Amino acid sequence: MIPPPWQARLRQQAQHRQALGRDRTIHPAAGVDVCSNDYLGLRRDPRLAEAAAQAALRHGAGAGAARLLRGTCELHEALEAALAQWKGQEACLLFNTGYQANATLIPALAGRGDAVFSDALNHASLVDGCRMARAGGAHVGVFRHLDLDDLEAQMKTWRSASPAGALALVATDAVFSMDGDAAALPALLDLCGRHEALLLVDEAHATGLLGADGAGLAQLQGVHGRVPLIMGTLGKALGAFGAFVCCDRLLRDRLLNSARGFIFSTALPPPVLGAALEGIRLARAEPWRRERALGLAQRLRQALGRPDQASAIVPVPVGADAEAVRLAEALQGLGYDVRAVRPPTVPEGSARLRITTGAHLADEELDGLLEALRQVRSGH
Repeated sequence: MIPPPWQARLRQQAQHRQALGRDRTIHPAAGVDVCSNDYLGLRRDPRLAEAAAQAALRHGAGAGAARLLRGTCELHEALEAALAQWKGQEACLLFNTGYQANATLIPALAGRGDAVFSDALNHASLVDGCRMARAGGAHVGVFRHLDLDDLEAQMKTWRSASPAGALALVATDAVFSMDGDAAALPALLDLCGRHEALLLVDEAHATGLLGADGAGLAQLQGVHGRVPLIMGTLGKALGAFGAFVCCDRLLRDRLLNSARGFIFSTALPPPVLGAALEGIRLARAEPWRRERALGLAQRLRQALGRPDQASAIVPVPVGADAEAVRLAEALQGLGYDVRAVRPPTVPEGSARLRITTGAHLADEELDGLLEALRQVRSGH
């Protein structure tokens, strides 16, 4: 039984959300998928399902323990080796989710007196990692979205008053999940080099989709293997589940010993590892998948008058929360699974429809979506 004071608070909070039009609910998947992150269409590929089944039969349904106890099997090591090679890095460490990885690695690296600088539109996991680092005594600076002049100015101001031995970390999304735009990694690397700062790049929405080999934004922008700290996920383009951090052995050793989310979590289960390994193989062997996803996104952007971007994320700006919800529900009624994105996920006044494209999407489905958008926006 929930104590009465807690009931009162929870009801008050629910009423406040409802008054703002921001009460979230869970809806089962239905209709044409134009909202998930299954960019390569691998989530339901039978080859991933077969790889997962074989891994379960050989290694069991679960890991049974944390990695530092008895939770590591040969598939963990094989997946880490495959990811490190793909990303052009020395080493890799698996995490259970991208949120866990970002939220736990930042405070594991940035301590009292250090500084973390974060793009204003970074994913919530990076934001929360910064909050934890701040609680541990680190300075946190938030720079304007993609504004490297603002970043450098903040770094100089901090450095002028920082204690001896203090270090700086810069964190950015590669592809920003709600806008679909991308960071300029070569310029960020140059800036970090000038200020001896460590660069962390979240390639959750770039891994498997961008670059000649699908290795991500760093590969696309010509800095493959140069970013010192790359986080990525296995549950988006790769069709499985989990996350990873690719880096050198020295950084991996620090995370293995200090990242609490890694240390105190049961390891990823073997079926997930088997599926992820197969997802990587297919992402590299079947480039038509990323070409298809990106080509459809480009068609959609052109039809909607949106700027060119290197991603499969196409935001449709709306503004008002209620209107974004109305449009999404109308599209769902026409058979297209589009979701409204509202604050606090995006800034106030910038509610939107977040549309994604994947290799599984047929040409006629994209044409139908465009017609449905025309109908619901015109009110007919």
